[in-house]
Amino acid sequence: MPFAQLVIGSPGAGKSTYCNGMHQFMSAIGRKCSVVNLDPANDQTTYPAALDVRDLVTVEEVMEAEELGPNGGMIYAMEELEHNLEWLEQGLKELGDDYVLFDCPGQVELFTHHTSLRHIFFRLEKLGYRLVVIQLTDSFVISQPSLYVSALLLALRGMLQMDLPHINVLTKIDNLRNYPDLPFNLDFYTEVQTLDYLIPHLEAEQGARFGGKAPAKHRDDDGDEDLADADDLEPLKPKSKFSALNHAICEMIDSFGLLAFHTLAVEDKQSMMALLRAIDRAGGYAFGASEGVNDTVWQVAMREGVGMMEPRDVQERWLERRDEFDELERAQWKKEAEDQRPQTGPQVVRKEDDEKPPHKAFEDMSLEEMEALGKDAIKDKDSGINVVRKG
Repeated sequence: MPFAQLVIGSPGAGKSTYCNGMHQFMSAIGRKCSVVNLDPANDQTTYPAALDVRDLVTVEEVMEAEELGPNGGMIYAMEELEHNLEWLEQGLKELGDDYVLFDCPGQVELFTHHTSLRHIFFRLEKLGYRLVVIQLTDSFVISQPSLYVSALLLALRGMLQMDLPHINVLTKIDNLRNYPDLPFNLDFYTEVQTLDYLIPHLEAEQGARFGGKAPAKHRDDDGDEDLADADDLEPLKPKSKFSALNHAICEMIDSFGLLAFHTLAVEDKQSMMALLRAIDRAGGYAFGASEGVNDTVWQVAMREGVGMMEPRDVQERWLERRDEFDELERAQWKKEAEDQRPQTGPQVVRKEDDEKPPHKAFEDMSLEEMEALGKDAIKDKDSGINVVRKG
C-alpha cells in the first residue's frame, strides 16, 4: 500500500522547498520517495519531479486560450486535471510503491471551497494511497495577531474541506529571532488554546490600524470649540464591532478544538525527523512495501521513535539561544569532518575492531552519514530486524 503527503498552503509558505527537503531527507534514510508536481503554475521546481502536471496543462496556456486571469486560469487548469485523471493514474502506476509527495497549488480557494482538488485527492484514495494532508503556514503569521487569527481560520477551513488526516505546520521557524517581541511563548501559538488572551493584543492592533489619531477638541479664549494641534492627538479606541467580532471568531475556533501546529526548519534534520514521525503516525506508516520486511533497527526507530519536539525546545533553539546552538552545531560538524579524515601512520588492529560498531544516535548523524547508512541498509538485507509475514 503506497503512502503519500498532500502538501498544501498559501503562496510563499514553502511548499516546494518542503518537498525538496523532504525528498532529500527520505532519500538519506533509505526510503524510496518521488515528488509529483500538481501546480500548473510552478515552472521552477527545485526537486526532480517524477510526474509534472505541466506536461498536461499549464496556467499560461489556459490564460491565453481562455482569456482568464491567474486565479481563473488556475481553477480552470485544476478542473482540466480532474477531467483527465487517467493521465495522473498512469503516471503514478510507473512509480510503483514509492512514497509520494504531491506539491499542490497555492491558491487557497482550491482547498477551502473549490472541489476539484478534493475530488482528485479522493481519487488517489481509491487508488490505494494512504494520504496525509500537510498544510504549511509561514511562521511570520505569529508576528501579528490579525494574521495569526486569519491563518487559524484558513487552517480550520482546510481541515473541514479536505476531510483527511491533517497536520498543520508552521514553516521557517528558524526565523523566530525576527519576532523578538511576541507577547506569548511559542507554545501559545502551536497549541492554539485560550485565545481569549490574544483578544486585547488583536484589538490594540486594530485600533492602531483603523482608529488612527483623533483631534481632541478644546475651547479657545472666546469659548468656541476648536481642534487641537497635531501634537495633541489622542488615539481612538477600537470600535465595539471589532471587539464583538474578535470574541465570536476566537470562541468559534476554540469550540472546534481541532487546531494545533507542528514546527519546521527545513534545513534542520532533527526538525525534519520529528515532523516525519508525526506524519507517519497520522498516516499509519509502518513497513512500506517498497522497503520490504528486512528493515534495520535504525529504520524501525526512525518510524517508531519519540514524539514531536516540544515548543519550548524549539523556542530555545531558534530564539533564545540560537547563536549558542549554532556554534555547537558548527563545532560538531568540524569534529565529524575530522573523524572522517583518513588516518596516517601505523595502525594497531584489535580483535574487537573487527566487529561492526553500533550506529551512533540518528539525531547525531550528518546528512551524509544518514545517506551512507541508508545505502548500506539497502545493500545489507541480513542486518537488523527480519520480519516474516505470514503466508
